[in-house]
Amino acid sequence: MKVRKAVFPAAGLGTRFLPATKAQPKEMLPIVDKPLIQYGVEEVVASGIKDIIIITGRGKNAIEDHFDISYELEETLKERGKEKMLSQVREISELAEIAYIRQKQALGVGHAVYLAKNLVGREPFAVLFADDIIYSEVPCTRQLVEVFEEVQGAVIAIQEVPEDEVEKYGIIAGKELSPGLYQVEDLVEKPPPSKAPSNLAIVGRYILTPEIFDELAHIEVDHTGELQLTTGLRLLLKKQRIYAYRFQGIRYDAGNKVGFLKATVEYALRRTDLGKEFRDYLKSLDL
Repeated sequence: MKVRKAVFPAAGLGTRFLPATKAQPKEMLPIVDKPLIQYGVEEVVASGIKDIIIITGRGKNAIEDHFDISYELEETLKERGKEKMLSQVREISELAEIAYIRQKQALGVGHAVYLAKNLVGREPFAVLFADDIIYSEVPCTRQLVEVFEEVQGAVIAIQEVPEDEVEKYGIIAGKELSPGLYQVEDLVEKPPPSKAPSNLAIVGRYILTPEIFDELAHIEVDHTGELQLTTGLRLLLKKQRIYAYRFQGIRYDAGNKVGFLKATVEYALRRTDLGKEFRDYLKSLDL
């Protein structure tokens, strides 16, 4: 089966970016001039996926407004002859077909993914975390889709991390089948370095089979009071094979401030309209 749908869990409180996220969604924080979640939406569209489900929560209306038509803004830009800006604004609302589901309680990513069950149906689907920004020639989601089409099983994006950072991630144990492709044997959520089975960390890109919903329906909250996607994947692993793929690209953890700043600087430097001036400015600093 083809992967036709993508789910974005986007109901988190964004506490690591307070006070900026007190009144606006973390997913709407801009990298240069584009909100975090738009990078993810553009990635899945470039991967051939046009049906998107965003799991939102209280105070997240700005996400819906961003991807909606803005009649007043478009008319103003048209009247002022700002055709380039008008085109940019219209492209956003035409990117994809987007449906929204409200997560009424902050019960974690596992619960957020489960809420998409009825809209996804019994077909494979992608899951993306908006605060993982991945820069690559071939979109990361496209890479995972190609692996899925080859192995016909759930695929998790992974990357190597330093040993002292494994406790920040879900970590896989696996057998390498070919360069970059692993068959997962276990998944451990944020292990201490001494107990980590590897340094292969799960990042916010997945292609999941619909059977994950059956497992998420039965998991219990962990010590944080949340339903973890990793818990559901461990249960799924008992019934079907799960694969992990070391994707090609640069990943920015824009969910923390340093990662967000790195993404902002490097994306700005890549811009043909900003890069040279910004690079010259950085070289001129004496801080």
